[in-house]
Amino acid sequence: MYIENGAPISRSEPVSARIVKAAALAQCCIDQQEPPQSRAFAEASLTLMLDDPSPKVRIAMADVLSTSAHSPLHIVTALAADQPEVAGYIIARSPLLSEADLIDRVSFGAPLIQLLVAARPHVSIALAAAIAEVGTFESVAELLRNGCARIVPLSFRRIAERCGHEPHVREALLAHPQLPADCRHLLVVKVGDALKEMPLVNRLLGERRAAKLVGDAAMRASIDIAEACSQQELPAVVEHLRLRGEVTTTFIIRVVAGGRIDLFAALMASLSDLDEDRICSIISHGRPAALVALLRSAGLGDATHAALIAAIEAWRAVASGRSKFGPVEVSALMLETAGKSRQLAANDDLFALLRSIHQEFMRQTARDRLSLMSVA
Repeated sequence: MYIENGAPISRSEPVSARIVKAAALAQCCIDQQEPPQSRAFAEASLTLMLDDPSPKVRIAMADVLSTSAHSPLHIVTALAADQPEVAGYIIARSPLLSEADLIDRVSFGAPLIQLLVAARPHVSIALAAAIAEVGTFESVAELLRNGCARIVPLSFRRIAERCGHEPHVREALLAHPQLPADCRHLLVVKVGDALKEMPLVNRLLGERRAAKLVGDAAMRASIDIAEACSQQELPAVVEHLRLRGEVTTTFIIRVVAGGRIDLFAALMASLSDLDEDRICSIISHGRPAALVALLRSAGLGDATHAALIAAIEAWRAVASGRSKFGPVEVSALMLETAGKSRQLAANDDLFALLRSIHQEFMRQTARDRLSLMSVA
């Protein structure tokens, strides 16, 4: 039996009656307008009702007590440790659960509990980090969709590394407005790896060709991501790419051919020992000898210098309004310059690369024109 203002409440009463009384007692317990004696009786009754054999009775208690900071802590804690359909109300809403308690429940709780924690109205940095580290894919996706969750770049990176291969997590990551650019790049890598491992792709294209096509697409996506990020974020993204070994000669040639000069300057700052202001000055106004020195300091082979310098000078003319070149014209100029090189044997690979880049720009330009014509 339970106590209700001194009167017994029997467990032999119908469950429906006990549910109504449990909700009423919980409401009395959190109502600060009630006399202290009434709240004390209600608290004592609710403490005994924690042992009610019907989960529906405990759900009625949890539903009310989860909404108030004045709920008895020992009852809230007991309900939070109950079976998931009871604990869910407390886990999802109660303001009395501490950050440490919630982190423990993420670490050791059932998937449903993790999901409810991720959807709470306030998710701290530490709690978000715990979900990123050990949460199920569903709870991680819910965390990313929770606009009240405080997620720092380190947690975004951990989610991308651990869960980036899961489509619904990847979709939630890409939709998040605060996703760092290096995490977007990690997702590109994850997608590329998944494509390369698909049996259908390998059967249709062959393993080597599939790897090349995916690699080229990932490189273009990496350049687009780096170009789209803010100036404050760009150095970190470039360093991320460099540490992953993706800042290759091919990568740099693609960047310059496409006119991504800000990105090119950041790459030179990462690869050479010159300061950023000096690098920008050389790229903007430097003579060919200064450009050669810059390219050498970044570790670029002599065979690439003529084509890169021709492109840099062409983009200078575009910036000053003296030319209306685009990537197609600049890549054609680079291709012509490489073909005239005296070191032609050493330039075979470079010439093939530039021809491939030029053809890509031509195809993209044709698609863009067709798209504009269809809109018109």
